[in-house]
Amino acid sequence: MPRYRLSIEYDGTPYVGWQRQANGPSVQARLEDAVAAFSGEAVTIGGAGRTDAGVHALGQVAHIDLARDWPPETVRGALNAHLRPDPIAVLHVESVSDDFDARFSALRRHYLYIIVNRRAPLALEAGRAWAVQRPLDEAAMHVAAQVLVGHHDFTTFRAAECQAACAKKTLEALDVARDGHRIRIAASARSFLHNQVRSMVGSLKLVGEGKWTADDLMAALAARERSACGPVAPPQGLYLARVDY
Repeated sequence: MPRYRLSIEYDGTPYVGWQRQANGPSVQARLEDAVAAFSGEAVTIGGAGRTDAGVHALGQVAHIDLARDWPPETVRGALNAHLRPDPIAVLHVESVSDDFDARFSALRRHYLYIIVNRRAPLALEAGRAWAVQRPLDEAAMHVAAQVLVGHHDFTTFRAAECQAACAKKTLEALDVARDGHRIRIAASARSFLHNQVRSMVGSLKLVGEGKWTADDLMAALAARERSACGPVAPPQGLYLARVDY
């Protein structure tokens, strides 16, 4: 049975998240519906990351198995045709071996969080960034972020409903940089806990405002208590940027 790897971009605003759920439309369900519409097959699509409600993707990766050996370009064109008018685009399709798994074959996931730091409200980026009006010190945020890099117990920075068996993760990079009004926070790791990136970003915002120091962030990490975390950043600024294999 041929297996295909899909590279996918989407605006997460209208969806309850990547994963199919009973309480609303999901990206996974729309893709599975599109597959059924063009091929007549009921499939389950496996994704590299289960993005939450309102979270976007620039480079989500998924895989599907189809009974017929379709040309990859045909699969891409058919899926995009049946996804309209949803804000989901299949950027690339390629044939892969049957041992490829979008989730378990991944070596590294890269997330991007965007803050627009200005007094004026968002217009073009409404729903796609976190608008923060108070001035933020991005240099202090970057310095503080380095205390989170490495192998740690990230209990403080995971959602209470996180289903991961272990809170220990290795954060390979957490970089904060400014370009004009836009602050970009880039996080890389093999895998992340539920809400880990948004939790870290919310605490880094406190550093940028001068309410926390790097020592406060280190103390929050060491506490291993959810209550020690700063406010969780909203979902609309978060993007699954890339997945490495």
